[in-house]
Amino acid sequence: MVDCVTVEDLVRRFDLQVLCGSVGLDHKLCISDLSRPGLEMAGYFTYYPAERIQLLGRTELTFFQSLSAETRTDRMQKLCRPETPCICITRNYEAPPELLEAAEAIDLPVLRTDMPTTKFASKLTNYLEVVLAPRETLHGVLVDVYGIGILLVGSSGIGKSETALELVKRGHRLVADDAVEIRQATENRLVGAAPELIRHLLEIRGLGIINVMTLFGAGAVRNHKAISLVMRLEVWQENRMYERLGLDEERMKIIDTELPLLTVPVRPGRNLAVIIEVAAMNYRLKRLGDNAAVDFAQRLKSAIEADDEVE
Repeated sequence: MVDCVTVEDLVRRFDLQVLCGSVGLDHKLCISDLSRPGLEMAGYFTYYPAERIQLLGRTELTFFQSLSAETRTDRMQKLCRPETPCICITRNYEAPPELLEAAEAIDLPVLRTDMPTTKFASKLTNYLEVVLAPRETLHGVLVDVYGIGILLVGSSGIGKSETALELVKRGHRLVADDAVEIRQATENRLVGAAPELIRHLLEIRGLGIINVMTLFGAGAVRNHKAISLVMRLEVWQENRMYERLGLDEERMKIIDTELPLLTVPVRPGRNLAVIIEVAAMNYRLKRLGDNAAVDFAQRLKSAIEADDEVE
């Protein structure tokens, strides 16, 4: 799911001045790309990205003033399209009368900021990439263990929340319980957070809802965390062959990113908190190039080859 924001949201967020087109402040923005219409000012509209926010800075406006009056009117009429969400003028420059006239005719908002063009474009892009990132909500628990974001998934009642509580007692941090809001921050990077309504809360069956930050302190929670590893908890099945060495890595796709997936069988006597801690440490070692399973397989192969040579 991809959210949209309105031009009015941008006005409030960046304290922008509305020069005209206040009727069109409900125009929606669904992409984070911006446009600086330099070629369009020169008359080349073949590939004009009209659906983007149009930024007019010193370069564009200075060139525009060098054009004839008739050409200026024509350029602005072509620049202002019904599908354009808004036009932003930077550095507190005066808006050309031709722009205001063309924008007013179609209720297109023209905004102004005192920030330099590059700085404003950077801030605006960063904001839009966050709020417009693809999102998905999953049932699970997200914890920060040794700096590794681990998403615990599994059927209801399997013990995810109780395991998270034990991890918090051992000095780790809770991010979200029950519902995890996940957004595609950048390519191959997922960030999880808790919905505002249940932030810092943990549900323990038989005990009820507890506030982790109140009980364990601010150091026991995080508002968001990048997800690096998924661990699926399931009831132990006697007939199922579980991974013994760790050479075959499963993957789980969330939005557009595939994450490593570990399936952990649950039965009485297994300390899940310790298993998750070790999984986090092992994941960090793998990222540093130290893979115990691969090392064991290579040693086993060498031992077998040595025995064959002796024979």
